[in-house]
Amino acid sequence: MAVLGFDIGGTSVKYGVVEESGAFLQRGKFATPQRDIRALVHELRQVKVEMAGKYSLQGAGMSFPGAVDEEKGSIGGASSVPCIHGFAIRELLERELQLPVAMENDANCAALGELWLGAAQGKKDVVFVVCGSGIGGAVIKSRQIHKGAHLHGGEFGYMVLDDSGQILSEAASPVAMARRVAAALGVSAAEMTGEKAFQLAAKGNFQAQCEIDRMYRQLARAVYNIQYMYDPEVIVIGGAISVREDMIARLDHEVDEILTQVKIARIRPQICCCRFGNDANLLGAVYHFLQAGTACTKYLGELLV
Repeated sequence: MAVLGFDIGGTSVKYGVVEESGAFLQRGKFATPQRDIRALVHELRQVKVEMAGKYSLQGAGMSFPGAVDEEKGSIGGASSVPCIHGFAIRELLERELQLPVAMENDANCAALGELWLGAAQGKKDVVFVVCGSGIGGAVIKSRQIHKGAHLHGGEFGYMVLDDSGQILSEAASPVAMARRVAAALGVSAAEMTGEKAFQLAAKGNFQAQCEIDRMYRQLARAVYNIQYMYDPEVIVIGGAISVREDMIARLDHEVDEILTQVKIARIRPQICCCRFGNDANLLGAVYHFLQAGTACTKYLGELLV
């Protein structure tokens, strides 16, 4: 038996058939119909029909952007895929796919993927921090996602850093850092990416070096604060910045600087990079289904009566 995983993103929908061991049997992707739920469901159904012809599927695990409320079977908030929000989407998917469906937020799925087979394998209490266009993440307690009272558990990017109201996403995301480099150099923000900023810094550009230092310093402060707020076994960093080979060393250096200032609090965060990159969401969606599979199957049975 295998699970069909879907990772619904703003540009593409990635899918894969995954064994209970975590091994991929097949994978693919298609362009996301962002504003047409009928077109999206049609594409999902086509994938399911094709995969069911090759493999024995026990259900579907789905990674979505937005505030996923699995209890209600709906997705609140807003995202780059507007058509998925504000209605009973799980009921629609289960009817159309004829499979039990478990669904979860994309950052939560990435965290679960790393918990299952990745950088946090074998851990119980974990924090996952995603650094990309903004900063988000997930909190895992006893190997389960902690969503919080308002489904905002892990939204680290909203931490307020100073009297001006600047938040962590504005101070420490690679995209925000690139915007500041562009402003300092007097070029269009559209011309500057995080990767270009790092290239400039490597060539000795002072403005780029300063903004990258600032980014790492603020991210390290957040990591240190998270360690003392929740005290996880490990803090896993994902997103675009996690591909940089020097990232852990830079964060560790900034944490060392904090520890020279804060004499009384000596617990050092254990920081590591995510292992699975773009596959983490798919693996996490499948793992979430395996965690909740019995309840999902029961729900589908009730739905089809």
